[in-house]
This record gives sequence, structure tokens and C-alpha cells, in this order.
Amino acid sequence: MDLLNFLVLIPLAAMTLGFFMPADKHAWHRAVGMLAGASCLGIGLKLFHLAMTADDIEAALRPLTSESIPWVESLGISWTVGVDGMSVVMILLTGFVMFTASLVTSQAIHKEPKNFFILMNALVTGVFGVFIVRDMFFMYLAFELAVVPMFLLIAVWGSTQKEYAAMKLTLFLTAGALVALVGILSLYYETWSWLQSINPDAKPTFSLDAAIAAAEAGGFSEAFQIRTFGFLFIGFASIIPMWPLHTWSPVGHAAAPSAGSMMHAGVLMKLGAFAVLRVAFPTCPIGAAFWLPYVGVIAMMNIVYGGFVAMAQKDMKFVIGYSSSSHMGYTLLGLATVNVIGVSGAVFLMFAHGIMTALAFSLIGFFYDQTHNRYIPDLGGLAHQIPFVGTCFAIMALASAGVPGFANFASEFMIMFGAWEAGMEWQAIVAVFGVVISAVYLLRAVRNAFWGPRNPRWDGIKDAKSPFERLPFIVLITVLLIFGLYPKPMTDVIKSGVTPIVKPVQDAQKRLESEGGN
Repeated sequence: MDLLNFLVLIPLAAMTLGFFMPADKHAWHRAVGMLAGASCLGIGLKLFHLAMTADDIEAALRPLTSESIPWVESLGISWTVGVDGMSVVMILLTGFVMFTASLVTSQAIHKEPKNFFILMNALVTGVFGVFIVRDMFFMYLAFELAVVPMFLLIAVWGSTQKEYAAMKLTLFLTAGALVALVGILSLYYETWSWLQSINPDAKPTFSLDAAIAAAEAGGFSEAFQIRTFGFLFIGFASIIPMWPLHTWSPVGHAAAPSAGSMMHAGVLMKLGAFAVLRVAFPTCPIGAAFWLPYVGVIAMMNIVYGGFVAMAQKDMKFVIGYSSSSHMGYTLLGLATVNVIGVSGAVFLMFAHGIMTALAFSLIGFFYDQTHNRYIPDLGGLAHQIPFVGTCFAIMALASAGVPGFANFASEFMIMFGAWEAGMEWQAIVAVFGVVISAVYLLRAVRNAFWGPRNPRWDGIKDAKSPFERLPFIVLITVLLIFGLYPKPMTDVIKSGVTPIVKPVQDAQKRLESEGGN
């Protein structure tokens, strides 16, 4: 059995097993969830080690691509999996977030843990499917599978305004997915037309590689690429989230249970940017060259608007929620640079931000489960009662604020450098200003919630003292420090996947500039 298929089969098997286990055997469900998380993390580490130690990363990963297994032959739907360096990093991210979320869930979820773990494993099945599948139909199916369980996770186990948040998230992401579907179907029919121009007996196919081959052979017109890239980008941008399609995200963060927020911010928000890179860039390079300068402008709105709104928040989850929208603006800016260092920085930031937000929401969940309060003015002096959690939260804030030594700093620096290299000086300056804004609201939140005089109201809450309670926090902080202090293995793996994607867009940029000059 192919190693990549296990990434989908393990959570799928855990979900299926959960259906048949008695609902009152809470320990069994928790054990299966943690075992699935640890197994997927193990595969992610193995894949990353394989790529990191290879002289030729692309050649080392090529044997993992599976043969196509026909599913609906008349429509050209087949199961094919394969990865590049970019996919490997996203798989590793998902493994870390899944594993630590399962540890957090085993301690925090007491209401219907059976159903909770079933939905979490369904969500992760979809996420891994997006990262490994090379068939556009199955990729879209996996994308939807990753989104649907979040509705129930928020609606059933959520807190503040959970029904409103679940419905808003579902409406926004479903609308975005429908727009993206228009782009995918356009690629499907245009690829079939190109294949028939070569061989009149050619059958339709949802193969992503076939669509890329058609684009490379000049089978897609300039107008088609500009139009289709617009559909794909806008559709997937709703889950990045891109301003002004971002409003569902902070509300979803605030309402979701801790593990749900970890998966939401840590992984789900990365699916949109990944899908743009995986599908839209290589199939519509001219469209990317046409639209991405506008994306670079919108990225500034994400960074500044998200940062200022985060500064005004009093609910700790809303601070991190709007902070996430702001930081995903850096990812958008990295994509807009269309150079290897900028786009690599965007993928690196997706990883770093995913780890950082998983840490943030796991820490917030730890004290919220005891205090049932996230209102920052009410939480003053918490570090007296929970010094370990307070210290971890301060470390998280430093990482999010882009302090050197953490992965966030390295990735954001790459994006800013890429923006300057691409002639986007104003965007780079705004990005630097965004770092200052982040430092202000994050450090102020830490000061107001954890430091200051002791608040006797919270004397009854307990700190994370056992190794099991501390493990998820220590794992996530360690990852941020390892790749912050020595980012080269990560950037090398990412670069191997990004370079072939960026080059056609750069060629398309030169073509558009030359046509504009004439």
C-alpha cells in the first residue's frame, strides 16, 4: 500500500472504527484519536526526512506518485496521489496540528467524545486528500469534506454565538467552493478540448497533470486563463481568508472548541492558498500574472485592517482570530511577488502560522475551560495562578509578532525580501508596519491578561503541571524554534516544490510586459 494513501486511510479507519465503538467508552475514542494523530505525524516526519536528506528532492518524491486508479472512467475521474516539497511541508503541518489537537481534545472534550473524534478524523481525511490528490474532482471532494465537519464541530461543541458562527462559516466557504468549481469545470472541458485536438478519440479527464500539460503546450487561450484564474482564486481566497471575504473566520475561531480552532486556523485556512498554488498557478500562468498585482494591493488591506481590528478586541480568541486574518495577508503578498523567495516564504509562513495559531488556541482553551472567560480585562494577573501556561502564551506572542529565532520571523522576512525584489516596495513597507502593529496588540494582550496584580477570582484554576498536559505546548514551541533557528531544511524542501510552479508565471509576466510595451 502506498505511503501517501495511508495519510487518508488512517483517519478514515479511525473514523469508521469510532462508529462501531460504544459511545460510553470515552477512553477508547480518545486512544484511537491520539493513535491516528501520532501515526499521521509519523508519516509526515518520514516524508519530510526523505525530502530533507535527498540530493534531488523532486526525484526522491517522484516514486511516491501512484498509478491512476479509474473511479468513474466515463467522466475521467481517477484516484491518483503524489507530492512535491510544498505538499510535504503541509502534510507535516497537519500532522503536528492533528497530533497536538488530539492531546488537547483528550483532556478538554467531555460531551460526546465519540462524535467529536469521528468529525475530527473526517476533517483530517479531507485535509490530507487536498494535499496529496492529483485529480481535480477528488481534490474538490476532499476540500468539501474538510469544510463540512467544521460546521458540526462549532454548532455542537462551540461556545459564543456558535450557531451563527457555524452558519456563517458554512455559507462563506460553500459560496467560495462553488465559485472555484466553475474554474475547475472550465479546466476540465478546456483540457478535454485540447486532448481531442491531438486525438479525436481522447476521453475527458479531471487529471491535474493533464490540465498542466495543456497549459504548457499552449492549449489555453490568454482570455481563458485570465477568466479561469479569477474564478479559482476568488473561490479559494474565501478560505485563505482574503479581505473582504474574511469576516467568517474570526467568528469561527471564537466559537469553535479548542481543537476545532486549532484545526481551523492551523490547517483549514491553508487549504485556499495551497489550492491556488497547486491548481491555479500551473494551469493559468497568464491569469496569475494578470491578477496577482491586484492581489498584492489587497494583501496590504489584510495586513493593516486585520491588525487594527485585532488591536480593538477584548476577547482573546477574537484577538488571535483577526491576527490570523492579518498574517494571512503576508501569505497573499508572498504569492503576489511571483518569485521563488517570496512564494517560498508564503508557504513557510503557512507552516509557521499554522503551528503558532495551534499553540495560541490550545493555550486559550486551557484557561477558558477553567475560567469560562476570555474577556481580557477580567483575566489580569493569570500568570500568578498558571505560570507555565502564561510563559507559553508569552512565547507564542513573541513568535506571532515576528521576533527573530522563531519560524514566523524567517518566513515573513522572506516574503518582505521577495516583495522588495519584485518591485513592490510600498507593499514591503506596509508589511514591516504590520509587524509593529502585531507586536502592539499581542504584547498588550499578554500584559493585560497574564501580568499585573494577582486576581483572587482565579485562585481556583490549575496550571498545566503533568507531562501529558504540557506535551502539546512543548511540541509546538519546539517546532517554531527549530525551524526559526535553522530554517534551511524547510526552505530547501519548499523551494523544490515552488520553483516549477513559479517559473511559468514569471514567463507569462514577461510576455504580458512585452505585449504592453508594444
